[in-house]
Amino acid sequence: MTINLKKCLPNMMKILVIMLIIFTLTIINNKNTEETILTSSQGLSNKKIGWGIKRNDNHEQPDLGKTNKTILEKYNGIAMGNNKDKFIYLTFDEGYEAGYTPKILDTLKENNVTATFFITAHYLNTEPDLVKRMIDEGHIVGNHTVNHKSMPTLTEQQINAEIMDLHKAIYEKFQYEMKYMRPPMGEYSEISLNVTQSLGYKTVMWSFAYEDWNEKKQLENSIAKKKIIDNIHNGEIMLLHGKSETNTNILGEVIREVKNMGYEFKSLDEFK
Repeated sequence: MTINLKKCLPNMMKILVIMLIIFTLTIINNKNTEETILTSSQGLSNKKIGWGIKRNDNHEQPDLGKTNKTILEKYNGIAMGNNKDKFIYLTFDEGYEAGYTPKILDTLKENNVTATFFITAHYLNTEPDLVKRMIDEGHIVGNHTVNHKSMPTLTEQQINAEIMDLHKAIYEKFQYEMKYMRPPMGEYSEISLNVTQSLGYKTVMWSFAYEDWNEKKQLENSIAKKKIIDNIHNGEIMLLHGKSETNTNILGEVIREVKNMGYEFKSLDEFK
């Protein structure tokens, strides 16, 4: 069979033109998508905000600060539950293992309490067995970012990477989907909250914390216990650090006393 090239060439040219148009439109569409992602927080402030609360010692809910509370809620974040229910939400921040988490997990199991552990990539990489134990024993594992950097100091792309690289890593290891994120050092901005929410995460702050992270300045057991008990309040999101020897020593006593006061420990999945 003989092919007449003169007759085929016009059709081939038409096909090439159509393919070129489709390719060009694809490039433009992808570029527009990228620009949408890059400008998703356009107009929002990247001013660093440090989370702070004004505690009470009479079991009343603390003052979270109107401005900070409003900004957090705007992006679907949480820091304290309602004032009606006597619920406590226990959380731990875990940047690295100081040797106390196994005992903390033992105590939680003995007292039938579930907690949320916010971990970094370092913690996941160095203590995979403990992370697996947290998951297996019904605790929530939260995202404390890859490198524990202040969120407002990062670009949107860097914030995305700090959250999602850890998200992907724990999923690959345990097929576990994280959904709660706690900003390192409690520092955030409108942009960081917006990016966090866009990734499907809920930002979790707290309504009680104390200086328990400094391993060289651990309070005496009785003083730390009194500080925690005096500030118990409805809807409390309690922040403790897993590297605290004092917390480890008093955790069981605190849980039992809080329960005797009529409070219930709830999971963040039960938050209201």
